[in-house]
Amino acid sequence: LVVILDADKEGFLRSETSLIQTMGRAARHVEGAVIMYADVITGSMQRAIDEVNRRRIVQEEYNRQHDITPQSIAKRIRDDRLAGQKQEEQVVNTALDAAKDLNTEDLKYLIDDLQKQMKSAAENLEFERAAALRDQIAMLMEASADPLLGRKKRKKK
Repeated sequence: LVVILDADKEGFLRSETSLIQTMGRAARHVEGAVIMYADVITGSMQRAIDEVNRRRIVQEEYNRQHDITPQSIAKRIRDDRLAGQKQEEQVVNTALDAAKDLNTEDLKYLIDDLQKQMKSAAENLEFERAAALRDQIAMLMEASADPLLGRKKRKKK
């Protein structure tokens, strides 16, 4: 359902083109409907209604000729986000296992490299990746036997 309030108020969002686009959004659903609230039917509204009706006639004729019955799509719901988290956890665990075998100098280099990647990811607006890298750096620092690599405590103001 698409409802257009004050449809008779002329302007950018109530122009013929905008009304057609808005009504077209509802037309993409099998049971879609548009309700326009207005005191009078403006020229823009009438032209938009006429165009939508013309398009409906053309579409219905095409559907009849090609024996098409409109129906909603049916897709399986996937949660790719959770799959990505599981994969990220595996990468972090692998990195922690590999870091146990590194000497202090190599571990410092690895942490420095991960910090550069984290900053780059944040600059590129890849905040989820930056957060994952931040967490990985924190785990590496906490897992380190070197007290200099451990988390630094902030001074209280």
